[in-house]
Formats: sequence, structure tokens, C-alpha cells
Amino acid sequence: MLSTARVPADRPVRIAFSLGQASDGAPPEDPALLFPELDQQLQPLPPSHDSLESMQVFQQHCQIAEEYREVRQEIAQLEERKKELLAKLAQAEEEKVDAAQLAREFEALTEENRSLKLAQSQCVEQLEKLRVQYQKRQGSS
Repeated sequence: MLSTARVPADRPVRIAFSLGQASDGAPPEDPALLFPELDQQLQPLPPSHDSLESMQVFQQHCQIAEEYREVRQEIAQLEERKKELLAKLAQAEEEKVDAAQLAREFEALTEENRSLKLAQSQCVEQLEKLRVQYQKRQGSS
């Protein structure tokens, strides 16, 4: 925060602070250069260099604009993360559906396997009965 100490009226006041753009410590003439992504209505207005209060308001507005920019960047990052998580969720749901379908197919194939084994064992029994009958006929003739 800036000091509000009184300066004699006959001395010029120059306040220096850095916002990354100005190399001589003075605020730029065109604040839109500081925050080009801000809407025109949100741009800090150039301060009156003769007024300490104007300079303080300008600096506060620049700080608020910087915080606003950081919040918007964070929101953009969070929205990107949200998209990534939604994509992962959709993939997980798809895999869950695939897993359920595979489980149903496995159950169907297991049931088919049981019925085929039962049919095989019945065929083996029937073949054995036919062999016995054939041997009886061979033995009686």
C-alpha cells in the first residue's frame, strides 16, 4: 500500500511502481498495453500524474485487473481439467459397458459349454450302449 504522507505542494510528485511494461517506472500512457485481454470497459484509465489519489486508484485498478486475469486463467485451466475428467469418465463408462457386455458373453459361452459337454457325455453313453449291443449281436451269431 502506498504511503499517504503529505508532500509539499511546490515539489512535483512522481510515483514509481512496476507492472511489467514500463521501463522508467512510470505507468504507460496506454493502459490497454498492460491488459490487452481485458474488455475496454475493464481497462484501467490512465492516471493524472499530478494527483496522488489518481495514481493510487490507477495502481489499485491495475492490481485488481491482474488478479482478474489470474482468476480467468485459473478458470480456463479448471475448465480444461473438467474436460479431461469428463473424457476419462466417458471412457470409464464405455469400459464399464464393455465389461458388462463381456461378462454377459462369458456367461452365454459358459452355458453353451455346459450344454455341449452334457451332449458329449450323452453321445459317449449312447455310443457305449451301441457298442455293447453290437458286441452282443456279434457274440450270438
